[in-house]
Amino acid sequence: MFDEFVKERGAKNDWTLSTYEKFASVKNHLLAFDKDIQFNDWNEFRLTDYVNYLRAEKKMRNSTIDNQLDFLRWFLRWAVERGYSENRAFDAFKPKLKTTQKKVIFLTWEELNRLRDYPIPESKKYLERVRDVFLFCCFTGLRYSDVFNFRRSDVKTGHIEVTTVELNNHSKTILDKYKDAIFENDKALPVISNQKMNDYLKELTELTEINEPIRETYYKGNERIDEVTPKYALLGTHAGRRTFICNALSLGIPAQVVMKWTGHSDYKAMKPYIDIADDIKANAMDKFNRL
Repeated sequence: MFDEFVKERGAKNDWTLSTYEKFASVKNHLLAFDKDIQFNDWNEFRLTDYVNYLRAEKKMRNSTIDNQLDFLRWFLRWAVERGYSENRAFDAFKPKLKTTQKKVIFLTWEELNRLRDYPIPESKKYLERVRDVFLFCCFTGLRYSDVFNFRRSDVKTGHIEVTTVELNNHSKTILDKYKDAIFENDKALPVISNQKMNDYLKELTELTEINEPIRETYYKGNERIDEVTPKYALLGTHAGRRTFICNALSLGIPAQVVMKWTGHSDYKAMKPYIDIADDIKANAMDKFNRL
């Protein structure tokens, strides 16, 4: 039944590879919790058992458990809509899970330029294509899944057609670099799997010394945990899109324009980025006070 849900919703909502991977993980957690569980078994007590299982056995943060419950509710709601179940206990199940707002990890202009200009050693030349693809995300705001499926036919004069994004000098230079290269399925860029890309990106940004200490606070149960991690260890492909948004807003480009480029329809989703851009501007203005 879960596979039917994934197939139907995935096709209807045009899921990315990343979303399919998330639901594969959800399925594995559910099977490990109780492979014989039925729709009618999901009462308040069983849902609580599942929360405790994810916390104790899977060592998940509260925020991750919250996400897992959202995915489960989506599945159970679909089952009710399809007539497979009449059990709606999940609607009233709202466990108190302490969470904090997830920190937005992105590259500043200084870090972005340092990454772009870094002379990659001969022994690490495999990182050059990783850098090019990541920089393309940083200068276009495209998701990695969009760049992964990006074809030469998507490149038009002065813009690209995925969501319509104008080409700037940086993104155009990267496309021009590979215009004569031949890639599988007529892809425009030398993309690799998301997991390998994330691994190599951490290696690349560690070399580039993008190591600003990032403090993260999260909860496991009622336990508050504070961790400090170098930025390179937290970077993944998602940081490319976030870098584009934060830097575009800090340059004064209106949020409505950035939303049009990135395909955001919900202003609420842009709020964390707007707050970051405001902080960047305030810090820049503060430099005048030190003169």
